[in-house]
Amino acid sequence: MSRRCVPLALLLALAVVSPAPAKIVLLASGTIPGDATDLSGLKDKLPDGTPHNQLGSMGSGIAWTGDGNRYVMIADRGPKDGAVPFLCRFHTFDIPVKTGEAIKPRLLDTVLLTGVAGKPYVGLATAFDAGGKDGLRLDPEGVRVARNGNLFVSDEYGPFLIEFDRRGKQLRLLKVPEKFEVAVPGGTGAEERKNNKSGRQPNRGMEGLAISPDGGKLYGIMQSVLMQDGDLDPKKGYVTGVNIRILEIDTKTEATREFIYPMDDPRYGINEMLAINDHEFLVLERDNKAGKEAAFKKLFRIDVGGASDVSKVAKLPAKGLPAGVKAVTKTVFLDLLDPTLGLAGKDFPEKVEGMAFGPDLPDGRRLLLLTSDNDMEAKEPTWFFAFAIDKDDLPGYKPQTFDKR
Repeated sequence: MSRRCVPLALLLALAVVSPAPAKIVLLASGTIPGDATDLSGLKDKLPDGTPHNQLGSMGSGIAWTGDGNRYVMIADRGPKDGAVPFLCRFHTFDIPVKTGEAIKPRLLDTVLLTGVAGKPYVGLATAFDAGGKDGLRLDPEGVRVARNGNLFVSDEYGPFLIEFDRRGKQLRLLKVPEKFEVAVPGGTGAEERKNNKSGRQPNRGMEGLAISPDGGKLYGIMQSVLMQDGDLDPKKGYVTGVNIRILEIDTKTEATREFIYPMDDPRYGINEMLAINDHEFLVLERDNKAGKEAAFKKLFRIDVGGASDVSKVAKLPAKGLPAGVKAVTKTVFLDLLDPTLGLAGKDFPEKVEGMAFGPDLPDGRRLLLLTSDNDMEAKEPTWFFAFAIDKDDLPGYKPQTFDKR
């Protein structure tokens, strides 16, 4: 049948149902079993019975090292929500990606994190020194590789930004403005609003971390609004604010600026931030639902170029913006629950948290890796998702640069 003989109604129907060419493609996925073991060499068990060398919770943060298919992944505070003295650590993986083949990460190394005096960092929420809040508790959530190969790690407890060498030893603690910290730290219960009126909410600290392509600036993003920037709704049981603070910090001078990222809904959380160039980023925003109940898992493309510095604004409104203040611009980049990707369903993980660009694919497309946090649950795998992105979908993209080493 020639085209001119096709009824107009049929042509219109075909135009509606025919999908546009997809430029962001799911290349592959894979898992690591929740009961796998790491290379820490630890032989003991934690008080809850979890083997101390269990390989888990490392999907909280992932970063490309600039060396082939090698990535570092940071484990968070471990099992039982900070109730056990899990030794904090990071892992080095080889993660090759081939179209249509299951991702099979290969663990190369496990390194424990230590403070400047050589004492180990632990995930225990009450791990304070006798002097007070400056203890050795750590809940690592974000990780980025510096130009020289060192690691920058963001933490939920402080929140802190710490530089470690590749042996896991702390080199320096970068200064985070006091407005981000709680006055009365402690176990989760001690940090509630009855004791604190400002600072990060309990277990809602600096969840995501980005580094500029030249390594000159870090961008830490909070999981939720600071206490002073939102209102607790006792009936709904959550803070109603949506104005998340992004902290920019110069890696040399430690000078800071702050920007506003407006969440779509106060019930959601921010889990990761990844640099596209020196002013544009991908931000991972999601609900806390898994499987078929998951309804919101999106990557947004943001631009801080025209955003106002709100460092001197002590309290942000729960909704809306102060007069004359501009937030970052924000557009949807990728909906992970889009039916065309085939990811939505009973197996989709609740906590998609890690995000990293890898080496460009052989055909020139960009490689984007996402990972999940399994909360150290032996029955829950860690997921890996690899996406190919056409260059024209990331105009202005600048890969991270690394020193020769």
